[in-house]
Amino acid sequence: MTVIPLCPFDELVDGTSRRFPLDHMALAVVRIGDEVFCINDRCSHEDFSLSEGEVLVEEKELECARHGATFRLDDGTPCSFPATTGVATYHVAVRDGMVEVTLP
Repeated sequence: MTVIPLCPFDELVDGTSRRFPLDHMALAVVRIGDEVFCINDRCSHEDFSLSEGEVLVEEKELECARHGATFRLDDGTPCSFPATTGVATYHVAVRDGMVEVTLP
């Protein structure tokens, strides 16, 4: 397991998604109130950035901007077509004001 610091918590805008490119992948990080979620930034239906989509705050889902598929932020489960396969989620924590993600 690898812990990667991403940014200060206060830099995340409530109700939005932010893309974090890494060497081998990209992450979509979403803040809803005091909660932070982290999922793989690629839609499972079509290779498109999820972080460009709309955050559905009440549902705690992220919608792909290309075809409208939605994914649960807590476990990556697809909630609407055309996606039928989930996306990976990652443990995220805020320590001393810094958002950190744990990758396998």
